[in-house]
Amino acid sequence: MILEIDAGNTFIKWRVLEQNGVQGKLLTRELSEQSIPDSWLQKFSKIRVTSVAGKEINLQLKAIFQSLEQVEPLFAKTTAEQAGLKNSYVDPQRMGVDRWLAMLAAFKKAGGACCVVDCGSAITVDHVDHEGQHLGGHIIPGLRLMQKGLLENTSEILVDHSIESFNPQPGKDTNSAVSNGIDFAFAALTEKIVKDLNIEHSALYITGGDGELFYKMAGCGQLEPDLVLDGLAWALA
Repeated sequence: MILEIDAGNTFIKWRVLEQNGVQGKLLTRELSEQSIPDSWLQKFSKIRVTSVAGKEINLQLKAIFQSLEQVEPLFAKTTAEQAGLKNSYVDPQRMGVDRWLAMLAAFKKAGGACCVVDCGSAITVDHVDHEGQHLGGHIIPGLRLMQKGLLENTSEILVDHSIESFNPQPGKDTNSAVSNGIDFAFAALTEKIVKDLNIEHSALYITGGDGELFYKMAGCGQLEPDLVLDGLAWALA
């Protein structure tokens, strides 16, 4: 069996291959030897990890699996070229490994040109051509990050409804103007990406916490919640 782990700044997600439905997540800050998921106690032939959570969490993961007498976990890295995908960065290591893995998985699933939209704390948009060349990308604050950043700089504004109450219509008071303005920016981004893809004829793959919202608004593409994990098999083949 193979254990795959996606360690982020907020959550650690995992799944056990060859056991459909065995998956879960925990808060990254709650990771400890006392909070080890039961599914990690099985014996694995491989443990694949993608992590943007930092060195301390990575060392903690290694220590946990060592204490469980498991095989040593393999950590994915961003490279210049892998499985037919070519990185556009001069220094590939400066690209987040989560973006790289999502592109790897999308390119292999599409079998050609694709666009990857990851709607997490930040929204990342990456384009790959039919030959596997990464054409570049955009990194944009996510819904909650936009709200947080705006409110920190406008202390007198209080947004009094949840970000889940998505509404891009013009607001008729300052509160709704701020919140709806953020939603409007998200809606405009969705529309722009879909319009460009119709011209480029690229396959669209969507992931991340707000990916379902983007998918519903786009009305096209593939919603792939585990796209980053899917890339591990290619990165650590």
